[in-house]
Amino acid sequence: MKTAFLFPGQASQKIGMGLDLYQDTELGKKYFDITNEIIEVDLKDIIFNGPDEILKQTQFTQPAIYLVSVILGDLLLHKNIIPIAAAGHSLGEYSALAISGAFSFESGLRLVKLRAESMQKAGEITNGTMAAIIGLDKTIIEEICRQSNEKEIVVPANFNAPGQIVISGETDAVKYVMNLAKEAGARKVIELNVSGAFHSPLMSNAKEALTNKLNSIEISDANFPIYSNVTAKPVVKSKEIRERLIQQLDNTVLWQDSILSMIKNGVTNFLEVGPGRVLQGLTKRIDRNIKSSGIETNNDVNSYTNE
Repeated sequence: MKTAFLFPGQASQKIGMGLDLYQDTELGKKYFDITNEIIEVDLKDIIFNGPDEILKQTQFTQPAIYLVSVILGDLLLHKNIIPIAAAGHSLGEYSALAISGAFSFESGLRLVKLRAESMQKAGEITNGTMAAIIGLDKTIIEEICRQSNEKEIVVPANFNAPGQIVISGETDAVKYVMNLAKEAGARKVIELNVSGAFHSPLMSNAKEALTNKLNSIEISDANFPIYSNVTAKPVVKSKEIRERLIQQLDNTVLWQDSILSMIKNGVTNFLEVGPGRVLQGLTKRIDRNIKSSGIETNNDVNSYTNE
């Protein structure tokens, strides 16, 4: 099988994730301990014991998901399970790049720490939110957002799968678009429990801080193609990786197109590496005929064979 690794983003976290990795693997214990040092809080305790309200906070959620995802990905690589490509949903792109060798676990964690803190601050500066719209065509949502943009900022943030799109922007504008979407026949419209308007122009403050950090660290060419959120195309060269990460924070995540591009380029099996099953669900919505499964635990790693 030609396998691609997929790495989850924010909202896939859960209390207790990675406990077996910490207890049963040397790599897991090492990475958890390094994370506590770099994050400068007892993130291990928050992940294992909660409470959920704390783990849900952006500055803790993002490093936590990155940590668990990269441990699982590295354990798979140690088993000689090597993907032909990878992608990560928003935050997950950093996990994918770490696994590809574009930067070290530690460098990636420092980037994620800054990204999470900057996004949290940007959300506090401007009152923004996000909402999922189910059952409306992409062109209709784009047009509704264009109409609303004349008053306040609201944009498509994630094209996740057919009929599943997330919008992002100033709170009043998002709520206005939610109402328009219902009137246009959306099957379901749900405001998301997030701390800001991610993947929208309201993240410009966060983008500036992250750009400075990205320009200061060493990034290597990836060992296998990483499909960029911003373009849905594969990147390998360090210069382009840096550019795409800078663009990612305030641009739309083209997840559906990324999956379709990977299938077109020969991927026959998708493996979600990290907590939750969100990406497996999206993959099935995009192409029901493609094989998709997940790796969440050390037992999953040990029992997985790429056959």
